[in-house]
Amino acid sequence: MIALSQEQIDTFRQQGFLVWENFLSAEEHQMLLSVCDHLLNEPVDDDLGGKAHNIGRGKDRRFLRHRHGDFADLSAFLLGPRMAKSIGPLVDNEPFLFNEQFVVKGPKTGASFAWHQDSGYVGFEHRPYLSLWLALDDTTLSNGALSVLPRDLETQNFIEDHVWDEAGKEYVGYRGDEEGVLVECPAGTAVLFSSLTLHRSGQNITDRNRRAFLAQFSAGPIFKPGTTEPKTFAKPLAA
Repeated sequence: MIALSQEQIDTFRQQGFLVWENFLSAEEHQMLLSVCDHLLNEPVDDDLGGKAHNIGRGKDRRFLRHRHGDFADLSAFLLGPRMAKSIGPLVDNEPFLFNEQFVVKGPKTGASFAWHQDSGYVGFEHRPYLSLWLALDDTTLSNGALSVLPRDLETQNFIEDHVWDEAGKEYVGYRGDEEGVLVECPAGTAVLFSSLTLHRSGQNITDRNRRAFLAQFSAGPIFKPGTTEPKTFAKPLAA
């Protein structure tokens, strides 16, 4: 399946997320694994040389960010018509690449990530965008699966207050008792959620890395306030 049905689009809007099994082809999956493992061999850089939020925790929780321009196959995957057709309906059919990063939780000590909305990290008013989280390994409770709090995007279209947690090196947008929906899924699965949807992920207590890839797409560019400078990227996808 490449295109979403109207029922799936409606479900996404009503609950704020959607699980899409077998999103990746075997070739796409292998390409993403190859790029991820290549980047893992580079020195740890938790804040992209001071250009990004310092939310990495060394080898426990690594964010390998903004490197699609160095890998032709990755760039083609993110910016090509296949991606535009797949996710376009969730961003008003005007998808722009806003951000991308691999997220790797190291074995045995892989850190959790607190409840947050991706919009909570932007820092200024903006139109909500789409996050596409891709499981590169089979993902379970034991190695750091996502949990999502369902959210009606029509009636809950706001950003919660986020507070910086210095110990966790992360913003926290929810400290309540709800456990949300645990999304255990096989490699190749996509979890699509709004930047307004609260989500978290657990620790990796297994003896292997838990690898994922996160790409984020906006409906039109997201510029820094008062400028025409992109917050991160503002690259249109090919029709």
